[in-house]
Amino acid sequence: MKRLFIFTSLILVISVQSLFALTGREIIEKSEKQAKPKSTKSKITMSIYKGSSVQQKEFLLFQKSINGEDKVLITFTKPTQIKVLTHTHKNSEDDQWLSLSSGKVKRLVGGDKSESFVQSHMTYEDLESREINNYDYKLIKEADVNGEACYLVDAVKKSGNKTYDKNTLYVRKSDFNIVKLDFYQKGKLLKFLENQKISKISGITTPMKIVVSMADGSGRTELVVEKIIYNKEIEDSKFSKDALR
Repeated sequence: MKRLFIFTSLILVISVQSLFALTGREIIEKSEKQAKPKSTKSKITMSIYKGSSVQQKEFLLFQKSINGEDKVLITFTKPTQIKVLTHTHKNSEDDQWLSLSSGKVKRLVGGDKSESFVQSHMTYEDLESREINNYDYKLIKEADVNGEACYLVDAVKKSGNKTYDKNTLYVRKSDFNIVKLDFYQKGKLLKFLENQKISKISGITTPMKIVVSMADGSGRTELVVEKIIYNKEIEDSKFSKDALR
């Protein structure tokens, strides 16, 4: 099953098992089975820290599962009117389109997806889904993250475009929630993502703050969920490419 990489919460309370009772693949499968919404409406504040400067942005995020595939629309309300539309697909690459404030719509392909997402420390590729069968998983060890015991699982993409050599997922042993994610490039840690202020909303466990930090300390991007509503009806037409114009 495909899951959106950054904007999807993963959690369901399951009994704790010993480190070697599960393989890396089995741990990720348990994360994939966590409760998830049929639709999402949220308002998010983005703060981009680079040196002594800080950029503030705001956007609305709409998500809906249609015929087993997720459609996601990100609409910036401050300071510009940029929109990003993603259609996930079960057996092929996701489709992404970028709508600029000028009204021009551009389809994102190939190298476009490795570009910075609105000058943040994320790329457009980071916003795509991940098909579990496209990766090899290996359980490395256990470690503490903010005092909580976690499984460390390496994920390496089998084929296709590889922006990252691998990802290391820190999966909380108590509930199989992913609390941290490392991104490696050219054999070195490039950046890491942390899910913070995790709360349960309408039965869905949600990180209310997500922080993406560069490993060299050059900057970070913080995403703060100001408001979120799950499982409310959203018109399918909102996720149409034509709606970007």
